[in-house]
Amino acid sequence: MENNKTKSSAIQKILKCGIISWVIIIAIWTLGAVSIKDEYFLPSPKQTLISIKLLIENGTLWADIAASAGRVIKGWLLAIVFAVPLGLLVGNFRVVRWLVEPILSFFRFVPAIALTTLFLMWFGVGEESKVALIFYASFFPMFVNTIAGVASTDKQLVEAASCMGAKKARVFFTVVVPSAVSNIYTGIRLGLSSAIICVIAAEMLVGSDGLGYLINSSKLYYKTSWAFAGIVTLAVIGFAADRLLQFIGRKKLSHFGVK
Repeated sequence: MENNKTKSSAIQKILKCGIISWVIIIAIWTLGAVSIKDEYFLPSPKQTLISIKLLIENGTLWADIAASAGRVIKGWLLAIVFAVPLGLLVGNFRVVRWLVEPILSFFRFVPAIALTTLFLMWFGVGEESKVALIFYASFFPMFVNTIAGVASTDKQLVEAASCMGAKKARVFFTVVVPSAVSNIYTGIRLGLSSAIICVIAAEMLVGSDGLGYLINSSKLYYKTSWAFAGIVTLAVIGFAADRLLQFIGRKKLSHFGVK
């Protein structure tokens, strides 16, 4: 019985870590590449790894990773600085929320890519336009989740704190903000995903470096494996960044209900 339980536990751990899923995906990818036999249409995992190695050796991949990561971090951090305090403010005051919600409902359905032309005219073709697009894409997930977190605060806790003589400012910082932390954290994670998606699109449209530019420029050299190298690198970076945020959330914010 103990052996069966041990085996079952080991199988559950393997399934949970996702190794089997990745093995299946790579196997299907390999079979597809072998069946098609056209590396320009579908390079194999081996060809993709060879391209990644070559791009690392000549320094191209590191430079593109650094360019994309720098833009993502700038836009994402700026969005945190503006979206979280504004979300707390809007969520805490009903009159402000009533005034802001119509504008919010309008702009949050306008994708960042639709504003590329405007941002290019306003900020130029340099870094400013790309960072502005990333900021815009990251802002709304954080802003909306922060407002939702404030709105979902237990009213009984607020009333209890008020009855004990706590002033509005103290209630806000000791009850409302801690209650909203879990939603704010979720918004920050969603904002990071939006930032990564947006930077690739921006670099494909107007970039001269970065992973998006690498993916887009591969068609000029008929190097589909370069595009796959950029896509795989992007996926690994995004996955690692999200897992790092999850780890930080579990370690530092578990007492706020973050899991």
